[in-house]
Amino acid sequence: MKRTIIKIDEEKCNGCGACVIGCHEGALQLINGKAVMISDLYCDGLGACIGECPVGAITLEEREAEPYDESAVMKRLNSLEKENPLPCGCPGSMMREIKKPDAFAEMKYDAAMKPQPSELRQFPVQLHLLNPQAGFFHKANVLLSADCTAFASGEFHSRFLKGKMLAIACPKLDANLQTYIDKLTTMIDVAQIETLTVLIMEVPCCSGLVRIAEKAREQAKRHISIEVIVLSVQGEVNQLTTFD
Repeated sequence: MKRTIIKIDEEKCNGCGACVIGCHEGALQLINGKAVMISDLYCDGLGACIGECPVGAITLEEREAEPYDESAVMKRLNSLEKENPLPCGCPGSMMREIKKPDAFAEMKYDAAMKPQPSELRQFPVQLHLLNPQAGFFHKANVLLSADCTAFASGEFHSRFLKGKMLAIACPKLDANLQTYIDKLTTMIDVAQIETLTVLIMEVPCCSGLVRIAEKAREQAKRHISIEVIVLSVQGEVNQLTTFD
């Protein structure tokens, strides 16, 4: 079958290995000092590894390739974990404890405290369950949020969700990501959403959500701006980028 898949320029590759860490399917490996894709089966074609390459050696191309096989990916990841049980591969899977100041830890719930209102304006919120032509999406500003962001940021509702319709997704664990691209394309063309904000975590696998949004915009007939916000695991804004 013909599909989008990554291409590595061997001459440009400096063997830094950043893309190997950034590929959460385990499709890449360093061989003789160069990044090599082990098999087409492991590459989902979203290009999360592209942003990790400091020398621009990775691009996307459309060519004949074996279809992406999620079960094969899981077997490979399990095999890699057995070979090296230490935290490696996807940094997003690495265990870590987030330390809070003592004053924060000592805070207690007070029934008299004013409750913080929810800014959620529709339900459901999982992208697989959403109808992209629902009336509430018409001319709306949409927040496409990675699942973990709402738990990382205490300001999720007041700072990021306020005034927006919500769609949540995980590019690492969710299946049938093409459906996500198609739904976002429908939101842009049919629902005519005004803007799309993508809120992700700093871990490499989260960047796949940005690629999904970019592919939807490329596929759409209308043009909208995309704002990408990257959160640290402590919930702080690490990066904010707008693509007009």
